[in-house]
Amino acid sequence: MTASRTAVNPWPWSLAYGFDQGQLVEGASRLLVVSGQAATAPDGTPQHDGDVRAQVSLSVDNLEAVLGEAGMTLGNVVRVTVYATDVDAVVGCWEELVGRFGAAGARPTSTLVGVTRLAFPEMMVEIEATAVD
Repeated sequence: MTASRTAVNPWPWSLAYGFDQGQLVEGASRLLVVSGQAATAPDGTPQHDGDVRAQVSLSVDNLEAVLGEAGMTLGNVVRVTVYATDVDAVVGCWEELVGRFGAAGARPTSTLVGVTRLAFPEMMVEIEATAVD
């Protein structure tokens, strides 16, 4: 059975930012909860020190790799939480982030959280996700 997703948006303002207020998922057969993905090389070494745009891009690449291992894509993502040490910098490249999901046909629910630090001091962004099919 294929999952159906219905956008729940009592207010339309979030659509301009590339996310839904909620998503009703019915008929899902698999649920994947993905740990926070950051801009790391395959060996876990942090990459792109000081370049938030590159860190966002590599974080999404790494998220796609985890999804791919489970036979899913960004199109399966229903929820993302973005942790950032510089919220303004991440907002400045938000289009790149939501553009990647939009290209996959997804508009997941999302939360952007400002934090003082991530696992490694050079990390500026970490993205966790929930995906269904």
